This record gives sequence, structure tokens and C-alpha cells, in this order.
Amino acid sequence: MGESEAKMEQSLKDQGNEFFKSGNYLKAAALYTQAIKQDPNNATLYSNRAAAFLHLVKLNKALADAETTITLKPDWEKGYFRKGCVLEAMERYDDALSAFEMALKYNPQSSEVSRKIKRLSQLEKEKKRAQEVESMRSNVDMAKHLDALKSELSGKYGAEEISGEIFSFLVETMEMAVKSWHESSKVDARVYFLLDKDKTDTEKYAPVVNIDKAFESPHTHSSCFSFLRQYAEDSFSRAACLVTPKSIISYPQVWKGQGSRKWKHGQTDGFFVQFETPSIRKLWFLPSSTEKGQTLCRDPVALDISVHEVLPRLFKEV
Repeated sequence: MGESEAKMEQSLKDQGNEFFKSGNYLKAAALYTQAIKQDPNNATLYSNRAAAFLHLVKLNKALADAETTITLKPDWEKGYFRKGCVLEAMERYDDALSAFEMALKYNPQSSEVSRKIKRLSQLEKEKKRAQEVESMRSNVDMAKHLDALKSELSGKYGAEEISGEIFSFLVETMEMAVKSWHESSKVDARVYFLLDKDKTDTEKYAPVVNIDKAFESPHTHSSCFSFLRQYAEDSFSRAACLVTPKSIISYPQVWKGQGSRKWKHGQTDGFFVQFETPSIRKLWFLPSSTEKGQTLCRDPVALDISVHEVLPRLFKEV
């Protein structure tokens, strides 16, 4: 390359740098492109254009230039640094970390690269956790928490068809409640009934009863319970499942007991699921938390129903 050409190439690069500093990345990239045509093996020009493309959010072009920088000058940290910055913008945090670690290998003193590595390690951790939370929210599986109850139902009802139907009814009701909570951070206070397909008058009895007023006072609680008990009997229901958010319960506040009745689950929001059959009664609290901006139901916590029941027994004991 002649002296005049060298000056011209130098000036194109310098002009590009000036435009870059003033924030005109499009013009800077165009000048670096002109300079590259005259000196296609100059790693610095590709590195500078990669930075300009990154600012213009032309990420694929920026990545290609960073890769060319590395190819032309494999022992120069700047190519790996550029590559890391582009991959970070693409949210490919694992790959970005690898690139920054290579940059650090060629320049161990760089505090800028060290800061990037620290920040990206944290971002990658957060991204993985966000993916785990999303997976937990979308893959709701209540059956795995209820193995002991499944065995108990089989022992009580013998016939697989009957115990299986009751178990499926509970699992489906719980999973529907969890999905509703995940979508809207609320569940409606309802009692779901497993009706008898041979005996229930379905014109008269629905499988769901709203009970949103049931927990306003001891009086509304008592009236609702009496109604539900009669409903369970008259509809020939084989099982019932109460779902109610903790937040609407003014009475009974089962989380305010002392001694053996003491509540061990803090002030956490969430909802109760109370399962009733003539021979088995169970109660769970499903605590809720917010993580990564998402509402997440935690695993159901089994409670002692004799201490924390939300409603008294719905079926006559057998």
C-alpha cells in the first residue's frame, strides 16, 4: 500500500472514529467499510465497524465483523471483547461469557472485561432461574404430591375405577386452580362436586357452587356450610373440593391460632384446597410468591384438617 493510500485509509478510519464519538454510527460504519475496501486485512477496522453495527443493533453484521477481527488477529483481546458484547446483546449469555473469558486470557489486567464477566455470570444465573420459573408455571403436576392420598383412596374404595375417578377429580381441580392463580394471581372461592353420573339430577345440581360470601362472618360461614352439606347429600356427590384464596377469609382465620393450632407458613399469600369424601378429609395450603416478575404457586403444604379446616365436614361420616 502506497503512502498516499495509507494516509487516505488512515483518514477514513479517523473520520469514522469522529462520527462514532459523536454518535453517528451509520456514517461511522460507512467510513469503516470504505477503509476496509482499501485495507481488507486490518483487524482494527473490523473491530471498529463491529462496535458501530452493535450500536445500530445490526447484531448479525456486528458478530460477523467480530469473528473477522479474531481471524485476522487471534491474540488480540479486542476481537473477543467485541464478540462478547454482541452475544450479550443477543442474550446468548453463555457464549458471551466464553468470549469475554478469551478476552481476559489475552489481557488479564482488563477491569472492563472482568466487570463484564461478573455481570454476565449474574445475568446467566437469572436467565436460567427465569426459565425454571416459567417451566414450573407451565408444567403443573399435582399428582406427584398426592401419592400417599392415592394409596389411601385405593385402600378405602378398593375398586380402581372409583378411587381413580375421585383422585383424578381432585388433581384436575387443584391443577385448574393453580393455572388460574398463575394467570391472574387469584382463584374464585368455589366448591367443586364430583356428581354421581347415575343418581344426580343434573338439571337441578351443578358441579360447581360459588361461595365468595362464605367467609365474611361466622353467620355467613354457618349458613354456607349448612347449604353445602345439604347440597352434597341431595346431589348424591361422591367427593367435594373447596378452593378459596386466603385473602378473602375474614372468618375463620385459621392462620391465627396459638400453641398446637399455630400457623407455620408466615404471612404468605396463597389459597386453600380442602378435599372431602364421606371417609377421607384433607387440607392443603398452596403458598404463592412472585419471582422474576411472575406469580408462582409453591408446592402444596399438607395441613392438619382437624386444626385448620376452612369448612366443617361436608359429608356424613361413614
